[in-house]
Amino acid sequence: MSIDESRGTAMAVGSSGRARLFRGQTAIDFYGRRRFGLVTSVVLLAVTLASLGFRGLDLGIDFEGGVSWDVPAASFRVADAEALLDAQGVSTDGARIQLRSSESGEFVKVQVEAAEGARAEELRAAFAEAAGVSVDDVGVNLVSSSWGSDVTSKAVRALLVFLVLVAVFISVRFEWRMAVGAIVAMLHDVVISVGIYSVFGFVVTPATVIAFLTILGYSLYDTIVVFDRVRENEARLAAHRAPFADVMNISMNQVIMRSVNTSVSSVVPVVSLLLIGAGVLGASTLSEFAVALLIGMVTGAYSSIFIAAPLLAVLKARSAGWRDRRWGRAVGEPLRSMVMGGLPAGRRVRGDEVEPGESRAVADAASVLNHAPRPRRKKRR
Repeated sequence: MSIDESRGTAMAVGSSGRARLFRGQTAIDFYGRRRFGLVTSVVLLAVTLASLGFRGLDLGIDFEGGVSWDVPAASFRVADAEALLDAQGVSTDGARIQLRSSESGEFVKVQVEAAEGARAEELRAAFAEAAGVSVDDVGVNLVSSSWGSDVTSKAVRALLVFLVLVAVFISVRFEWRMAVGAIVAMLHDVVISVGIYSVFGFVVTPATVIAFLTILGYSLYDTIVVFDRVRENEARLAAHRAPFADVMNISMNQVIMRSVNTSVSSVVPVVSLLLIGAGVLGASTLSEFAVALLIGMVTGAYSSIFIAAPLLAVLKARSAGWRDRRWGRAVGEPLRSMVMGGLPAGRRVRGDEVEPGESRAVADAASVLNHAPRPRRKKRR
């Protein structure tokens, strides 16, 4: 039995990991696992940068420039479009041929990288003949590569402005070390997300760029939730000389269930967009947006736990107020007691880790005093 001091009532510790997670009673040593997250991120970043350097990104027609046709799909399919382009001697390298739907019905969207104005009209007539419709029923759209470049430049400017505003806000609201952790985590999410597009050859469209900017806010939200709890626990444990590793572990265990719920509730609608919107209804634009969102949400949840918080712990542990707190961090039941509202007490040993021979003694000595001490009886004279 442990005591929840904030309520003053007894609360039984869950018998299973799921029960403890649901009740906020986990005792995961996030600080001890910080190297796992950092090494994993370094490996992912190395793969990402290597793929971007050697393979690059598969840019859509909006960035490369080209021409697209919208052909009614009553009697015309993707295979018909591919056969017609081959017959007309048009290269299909980099071409995108998709079956889409709109209010007026289904149509096949054909996009190729380049075609002259007259050649585009000839192909328009060929598509109309193959589909059995009039030429006016086949839509044609010429796209300049400068439009995609303009979108990219504006997105980069928006990203820089966003990062500056976030850094100022977090520095004022919290402190500069938290601002550093949050920005590094956001940049990590964007680079990893872009790298996944490069590794798997996903096409980058304006919808993808918009989604990349959207995931920044999601990543920041998860990180701010963790930092807000860190600040609360800093104030609660300030007088007890606890190391910042304890502050980080307590905060992460207290918000882990909230992070899981937020991630799941956010991912489910995005998966629905992919399965129903793109898979069933054929709205490919939704898939372009949803894939980027899904990747960003997963990396955002990961970075708030394994990037932002560990980086903050490293910076804080070296700061003036925390540098001399070289006590071994609490693990196991002592950590669980503090997660549930208790305070550290008892003997602690020096060093980043609890000494192997004293682990049990330290755990017992660092247990939380959850009841008021009994008053001493006066001896009779």
